[in-house]
Amino acid sequence: MKRALVCGAGGFIGGHLVKRLKREGFWVRGVDLKFHEHAQTHADDFALGDLRDQDFCRSIVDCHFDEVYQLAADMGGAGYIFTGEHDADIMHNSALINLNMLEACLKRNIKHVFYSSSACMYPEHNQLDPQNPNCAEDSAYPAAPDSEYGWEKLFSERLYLAFNRNYNMHCRVARYHNIFGPEGTWAGGKEKAPAAICRKVAMVNEGDAIEIWGDGSQTRSFLYINECLEGTIRLMRSSSFAGPVNIGSDEMVSINQLVAMVAKISNKQFSVNHIDGPLGVRGRNSDNRLIQQKLGWSPAMPLYDGLIETYGWILAQVMSNSKQQQLETA
Repeated sequence: MKRALVCGAGGFIGGHLVKRLKREGFWVRGVDLKFHEHAQTHADDFALGDLRDQDFCRSIVDCHFDEVYQLAADMGGAGYIFTGEHDADIMHNSALINLNMLEACLKRNIKHVFYSSSACMYPEHNQLDPQNPNCAEDSAYPAAPDSEYGWEKLFSERLYLAFNRNYNMHCRVARYHNIFGPEGTWAGGKEKAPAAICRKVAMVNEGDAIEIWGDGSQTRSFLYINECLEGTIRLMRSSSFAGPVNIGSDEMVSINQLVAMVAKISNKQFSVNHIDGPLGVRGRNSDNRLIQQKLGWSPAMPLYDGLIETYGWILAQVMSNSKQQQLETA
């Protein structure tokens, strides 16, 4: 039986990845600071601990693993990344995790390691036009990310690829673009735009208003979790292509269009108040030419279909929380 290690298994993507690997017949160890908030883990073994601790990293890499997925990071949505209040933690914590995990894998002669970078590492100056952003992989330099989160991702990309060159490893690097779906963070400040909008719409009363940061003309693409997992697995098992490569949808929408989609799914009528808030770049969209060329695959699921699944799940969470609060105050 093949063995896989998933770092960040208590998170959204990591939790889904564990389930995917189990369906493929792997024995899976999950690792995180916390257990999954919204689902029971499917891992055969789950180690609770801090990957910033070098000794802990060595303890979980205590045998050979056929595949190691390094998804753990200090991260969140715009409300966490772009305020500037968490910059030192974001850079220090994530870099330390990657340094520790690479060393632990190297000492066990583990070759196949996947690293989840982010589209946040692309230069801000290529994403000023919301209708024509440039996120081709070769546009990364000269580097100028719009956040310290992006700078750390860029450093860690180079770290993994340097280990490939110097230690004959087979690390694979993907740049994720706004992954969403059920069982993800949907409240508290670290949620991404689709989850935040689904939550606001689920909670709004008919005829009331929801608040949206900015004028809503900023653009993004959003990738459903199942497509993300497919791209991740294909890249990990590529015989020769290491990346970095985009794993994202090329269906670009404005935030106003995203709100309109969720409104249609909810069958609710409400207004939108545009307020000040952290926005990130004006436009971002996955360029999928390289992944199509190298892996013969690119995501195809329409955004609307993924939003149907996501809204249904978040609506259920909102209703469950509301019932619980009513019971507590009764």
